[in-house]
Amino acid sequence: MTQTLHVQIKSADRSGLEERLEAIDAGEDVDPSEPTLSIENLETFGRVFRSTNLELLEAIVEHEPGSIRELARLVDRNPPEVLENVNELADYGLVELEEDGQAKRPVVWYDEIDADIPLTTGSGQGRKANA
Repeated sequence: MTQTLHVQIKSADRSGLEERLEAIDAGEDVDPSEPTLSIENLETFGRVFRSTNLELLEAIVEHEPGSIRELARLVDRNPPEVLENVNELADYGLVELEEDGQAKRPVVWYDEIDADIPLTTGSGQGRKANA
């Protein structure tokens, strides 16, 4: 079964969060929301989802490596560089690092990313191209 992470470019929407948490604390049934990651701008989106990071995410999903070193071997890169990229992905919640003895095992819960990329700014005017 495909599990999808939705990514959007906008400030994190926390409206209604306090009410949802209060309802959960009160034992009320709360409809689950779709897992969504908000990225603040297109530049950050491009950095986080650059091809080297996407290659790491694909390798984690397909091969479930037991360590950063194993992941580095899978993508034929140096472990310190892979660790730096994985830490960045973990900072955004795209990867979890589980302690496995002395190793850190990279894990993702999703196998598909759906990105919502607006082509206009919030004011309704399109971005101007550099001349």
